[in-house]
Amino acid sequence: MRFLRWLGWGVLLSGFSMTAGAAEKTPARLALAAESAPPGSTVMAGVQLRLPSGWHTYWRHPGDSGLPVQLEWILPAGFVAGTVQWPVPEKLTEASLVTYGYRDEVVLLIPLSLPAQPPPGLAKLSVKVSWLECEKMCVPRNAVADASLLIGGPFKASADAELLETWKKRLPLVDAHLPAKAWWNEASGDGARRVIIEWATAAEATNVDFFPYASQTYAVQAPTELWPAEPGKVRLVKTVAKSGALWPTRLAGLLVSRSPMGQPRAYEVALPIEPVPGSGATPSAGNPDSLAVASPPAGSLWGMLGLAFLGGLILNVMPCVLPVIALKILGFVQQSQAAPLRVRRLGWMYTAGVLTSFFILAVFVIAVKRAGHSASWGMQFGSPVFLVLLIALVLLVALNLFGLFEVNPAGRVLGIAGKLVAREGYAGAFFNGSLATVLATPCTAPFLGAALGFAFSQKPLIILAMFLTVGAGLAAPYLLLSWQPAWLKFLPKPGAWMEKFKVAMGFPMMATAVWLFTLMPLHYGRRIGWLGLFLVLLSAAAWVYGEFIQRGRGRKGLAWLALGLLAAFGFGYVLEGSLRWRSPEPSAPGPGAFEESPDGIRWERWSPEAVAKARAEGKPVFVDFTADWCLTCQANKRTSIEIPSVRARLKAIGAVALLGDYTTVPENITEELKRFGRAGVPLVLVYPRRADRPPLILPELLTPGAVLEALRKANDE
Repeated sequence: MRFLRWLGWGVLLSGFSMTAGAAEKTPARLALAAESAPPGSTVMAGVQLRLPSGWHTYWRHPGDSGLPVQLEWILPAGFVAGTVQWPVPEKLTEASLVTYGYRDEVVLLIPLSLPAQPPPGLAKLSVKVSWLECEKMCVPRNAVADASLLIGGPFKASADAELLETWKKRLPLVDAHLPAKAWWNEASGDGARRVIIEWATAAEATNVDFFPYASQTYAVQAPTELWPAEPGKVRLVKTVAKSGALWPTRLAGLLVSRSPMGQPRAYEVALPIEPVPGSGATPSAGNPDSLAVASPPAGSLWGMLGLAFLGGLILNVMPCVLPVIALKILGFVQQSQAAPLRVRRLGWMYTAGVLTSFFILAVFVIAVKRAGHSASWGMQFGSPVFLVLLIALVLLVALNLFGLFEVNPAGRVLGIAGKLVAREGYAGAFFNGSLATVLATPCTAPFLGAALGFAFSQKPLIILAMFLTVGAGLAAPYLLLSWQPAWLKFLPKPGAWMEKFKVAMGFPMMATAVWLFTLMPLHYGRRIGWLGLFLVLLSAAAWVYGEFIQRGRGRKGLAWLALGLLAAFGFGYVLEGSLRWRSPEPSAPGPGAFEESPDGIRWERWSPEAVAKARAEGKPVFVDFTADWCLTCQANKRTSIEIPSVRARLKAIGAVALLGDYTTVPENITEELKRFGRAGVPLVLVYPRRADRPPLILPELLTPGAVLEALRKANDE
């Protein structure tokens, strides 16, 4: 008998040892997207778990049983680990229990912020990983994973970069304009009520479900009922059980669907739960979340197209496009004496230039998204190479307006109307439209932010349609005037004054070049002087070309030689050799407060951790996502943020002011903008003092009254 008992224990222990042995095969590995990175940058890290066949581990909300993966970082001083980004899990069923987790393999993504002034050399990064892995029985596991990162020098992708990009594509999407809503199906319940969730999804989507986030006050039960819905929409029903005194007012989690190919697609949502239809209550009655617009009401595609057109129309009066507006005025005057048919053709050519440029922008955005990167409005202004080329282009346009050279070698600086009209051709109109588009991209007009935020999360055809609609709005006034020649009679008669006006308009264009130049020290530091020398040499080359080649009568060979020497020295020695324009060295500022004037706002650098820390301390939070190249942002700062009344209000309520600098287009801010349905800056958020309330989103163009009212609400007045 004793022998049989020992035999039984031996079999049990051997079975356990086999299970534990299988678990021991699971490695935990720390992968980095870079081998080296400059100080102050952000590097994506991934914790990879490879599970034996048939085993699984758990998501951030494990469901009926289990424990989520836990990470405990061991980092050098100044390094900050961001929030864990969880890939979309599977819904796992075992007997009567339903859990959410991962089979075979999972990579959890974590952005790591590097300090601005770390000691150079290799930095050792470690993370202690604790997880529960289960088959028929569960085994707790933990391991320490290490990786090294070279601090200093340019960013260099690692062998694991492709792995992390692959898992990044498996993260849930964030779309504040997703057509989704939730409402109670029952007016009351004894501890449990049913809630209806409806959203628009692709026609081929199957296996739709809702994966809830964990909550201490309520639980969303696993069973899902699928109800009939309108074409293009799905409707499901979940049961909510409360554990506190009040029913939840918001439902947070993932809306999940699978295509016929089996690829999951999920959206992260926090849906306000509306009352039972017909109950007479309003969605915001007694609900503090009604103050927020963090999840704005979903608009139809046609509504978003309307916003896109209106936003493009307003771009015409934004400061970014001011220099081109001056050229348009000159073009109107030049055309006033031309044949109506020619005027209309020039209008169509200008429109073609705008639409072609927006088409190229849309294709670029689609390509960036297909490559697995984040795309945003104005993202090209984070590229120093693009800025150098744009400064050179704008400078040449200004010098052309000053008369140093002509675009058409056969042309002359003329003052009479007939010759001016003759010089105004289709190519000039097309270029004018393209330049207007390029200069418009740093600006976000009212209505445009919401429309582009919607567009950047859509399929390629919708992205294309939205961008072309913005372009149509930008070109509409010019096209309308070209089709109404009678309206041109209100403009002054063509004459010699036009040449003086053209020269005068070179100064706003030169001012644009100077403004763009002020953005470059962030990328090149002390080497910025070489860029100034290159622009001087470029100006000298333009003068030689205009004075001795276009208008000169002799020794043109010598002029061409001088032009070649200037070009070779400017590009070869200055741009490539000394400036090293394709190898910027950003000098990221260190953590802590920004330097401000004594009576200014004490800004601190934005990060999700800074927001969470301030809210945990019960303080209101004012967040300004801005960029040096965003003129709308700078206008907001001067007129509605850095003003005495707002400074006093922030100080009075003890608010924490956080600044998200988007000048170099950091990816973590791009993702944050997408969370709030914006495709670019400006974005101003005001987090209320109460941590259970979502943030208020302010409009693109601010007024002092709007900012002060948001701060009043944030302070629970």
